[in-house]
Amino acid sequence: MYTHGGRGSAEPAIGENGDMLDDVIQYLVCPHCGAAMARTGGSVRCQAGHSFDIARQGYVSLAPAGAAGAGGDTAAMVRARSDFLAAGHFAGLAAELGRTASAAGSSAGAPGCVVDVGAGTGYYLAAVLDRLPDRAGLALDSSKFALRRAARAHPRIGAVGCDAWRPLPVADSAAALVLNVFAPRNGAELRRILSPSGTLLVVTPGRDHLGELVGPLGLLTVDRRKEERLAGKLGPYFELSWRHEHRVTLSLSHQAAGELAAMGPSSWHASAPALEARIGRLPDPVPVTLAVTVSAYQRLPVRASG
Repeated sequence: MYTHGGRGSAEPAIGENGDMLDDVIQYLVCPHCGAAMARTGGSVRCQAGHSFDIARQGYVSLAPAGAAGAGGDTAAMVRARSDFLAAGHFAGLAAELGRTASAAGSSAGAPGCVVDVGAGTGYYLAAVLDRLPDRAGLALDSSKFALRRAARAHPRIGAVGCDAWRPLPVADSAAALVLNVFAPRNGAELRRILSPSGTLLVVTPGRDHLGELVGPLGLLTVDRRKEERLAGKLGPYFELSWRHEHRVTLSLSHQAAGELAAMGPSSWHASAPALEARIGRLPDPVPVTLAVTVSAYQRLPVRASG
């Protein structure tokens, strides 16, 4: 059996509003008019007067008023993810992203910050920033529950609410490095915010990712055309530099397996009692395959229109 709570389950401590945004404010633009932003006390404001309040947890939502959207991950999903990641199960993947970012020359090459599109709790962005001490990080996500944690994940992270499928509230060429880990990919916007000499790092699940849990727990399966669809979304805007597989077998307790199931999109389709009953029929611990593809892309030149 498993229960929520425990390690990492409490909400992050609250400090002075917006301190973490100071390092990234120069990279933000107004979602209404595209003008540069500045911090004024407890709000972020553009020259045209559009103003956005900074939440007491330190993040700011730059989603236009009335914008449609599901609001991202729920509080329960974020709590499960925070607990699972805090236990170190995906620490190897986070460390690899940090090494890859450093080896790509992101700490000394292109100007700008590190933008994580679909950053969740900021776990992977924090690992990358640990390897890039001269960079600020911008965590973008649609979930206020995730943003509360991302704002406290690292001293150099600024957390901003937005919709990955809409124009991002980020200036042109603002990012030396863009991360996209298990997250939506809007190719045109990713290219727009990336510096011409920057790098896009994308992490996608392999066909047998979490394979030991998919059937027994009724998790969503990985699309067999995942790589083809990825190429279709990014192909017009990016050139693939390299890709490789990150694979490891995890040994998960029932609680960890439950957190893993509860933190992803499958949690929308399964009730907690049903999931708990299925987990109870698994071996304890259960071996689980972590199989993902890490891909690096360079920006293609913007094609002239007409």
